[in-house]
Amino acid sequence: MSLLIAPPSLNRRALIGGLVAAPVVLQFGRAHAGGAYLFPLGVASGDPWPDGFVIWTRLAADPIAPDGFGGLSAPIDLLWEVSADERFTRIAAGGRITADASSAHAVHVEVPGLRPGRPYWYRFTAAGQQSPVGMARTAPAPDAAVDRMRLAVASCSNWEVGYFSAYGHMADEAPDLTLFLGDYIYEYSRTGERAASNVRHYGFEEATTLAGYRNRYALHRTDADLQRLHAAAACLVTWDDHEVLNNYSGVWPDKDGGTADFRQRRAAGYQAFYEAMPIRRTRVDARLQMPIYKRVRYGRLAEFYMLDGRQYRSRGACTVEGGAKGQIVADSQCTDRLDPSRTFLGFDQETWLYDGLARTDARWNILGQNLVMAGLRFENRGDETRYWTDTWDGFPAARDRMTRALHTLKPNNPVVLAGDYHSFWTNDVLLNSQDESSPKVATEFVGTSITSGGPPHEGLMSAMPANPHIKFFDGRVRGYISMDVTPELMTTRYQQISDVRDPRASLSTLNTWVVENGRPGAQSA
Repeated sequence: MSLLIAPPSLNRRALIGGLVAAPVVLQFGRAHAGGAYLFPLGVASGDPWPDGFVIWTRLAADPIAPDGFGGLSAPIDLLWEVSADERFTRIAAGGRITADASSAHAVHVEVPGLRPGRPYWYRFTAAGQQSPVGMARTAPAPDAAVDRMRLAVASCSNWEVGYFSAYGHMADEAPDLTLFLGDYIYEYSRTGERAASNVRHYGFEEATTLAGYRNRYALHRTDADLQRLHAAAACLVTWDDHEVLNNYSGVWPDKDGGTADFRQRRAAGYQAFYEAMPIRRTRVDARLQMPIYKRVRYGRLAEFYMLDGRQYRSRGACTVEGGAKGQIVADSQCTDRLDPSRTFLGFDQETWLYDGLARTDARWNILGQNLVMAGLRFENRGDETRYWTDTWDGFPAARDRMTRALHTLKPNNPVVLAGDYHSFWTNDVLLNSQDESSPKVATEFVGTSITSGGPPHEGLMSAMPANPHIKFFDGRVRGYISMDVTPELMTTRYQQISDVRDPRASLSTLNTWVVENGRPGAQSA
């Protein structure tokens, strides 16, 4: 039977705030020892390929237990099933896997042997209990002609400042793929006067340990709208900074401090990210790194390059030794910004990306990454041009290498997707970001936040006359990007929700943009 309740073990201030307005539907089978439901975090899928995808769940009896283990300690065996129909009468794949404390009882199954380009349904069973059912589509065969694909693109979901109603609207659109472009969680909790305006509270200290990061993900996954989105479609994910620490850059934290301690903290954040996300197997290695960048083919229609713009990059420009915090600077104050030895992606990832762009024959080449690429100049009368150093503007030599590669290699229809800035942008990416007459090499769409507050709108608007390559900007609304892709046209809708403080917020379309095959640059529809 179905009960619209939360298990007693979740009755904490932070969790109640998220569930009162949008209760989770829990499917109870035979109770586990202690009576707790073991699937309060739902299910998810991701990283599709032509004959399979990853399916995920994490067992928990008390998802936000202070030790980060979800109220469980002993190993638990699970049955996983993938079906060609919703009623599970045609089982296409299945098996058993053990969840244990080493991964906080999270499981990742890389499902093999499926047919390309079609939907499948999946579920888990453990201790006599059954998980919610999820649906995912395999990728089309690499050489398949694909008529249409729908994408939903999200970033920046701060639990405290609003409800995740945008995720529910994304699920209603039934995307083929969801792209998460960073800041899936926030590592800090708002305090003082800022906390007074919270819609709901994390109820935790700032995450610095594996337990702390695990509990942030677990709390987010109790949200009914986010669970529904993950159950509705497979996803591709990357991270930005708040999965570890605001404004960190490579192995450097956002302020003075030793990198050795920060590497340990970063590794804890990366481990928790892997445990919470439906991605192919990866791990934190001996260098305390964890590779997550990848290429995903979607028939002949599209190739996705999911990039990592945090882990491998150089220290932030013109910061004190050990620091990385972004700042707005002029080049006379910051010659370090122009240093050609600095990298945004890391040189290995750059080489991997350019090799892929040189070989691709996909109609659309989509770069999913964390930060605005096209650039933003701040020009005040009588003042030097200034730049914000945490984005690609802080790494102009790396951006020049990227734009030259796009110009030289000429992959079909490159489109850049970004998050982070809590605002919508439509940009032309130019070969030379300092020359507005320079050729367009890509189109960029930047999505606003799911909940996080936007930048000062009027202040940013005052900078727009100096940036004609930015065709649109709005930082006043929250929401997501919805995209329909065909061989001849990419249609991008900026979807805004009415109020993040309303768990049943309504949805409207702010505006719509189209990119035509073979013609870089977006046009207003």
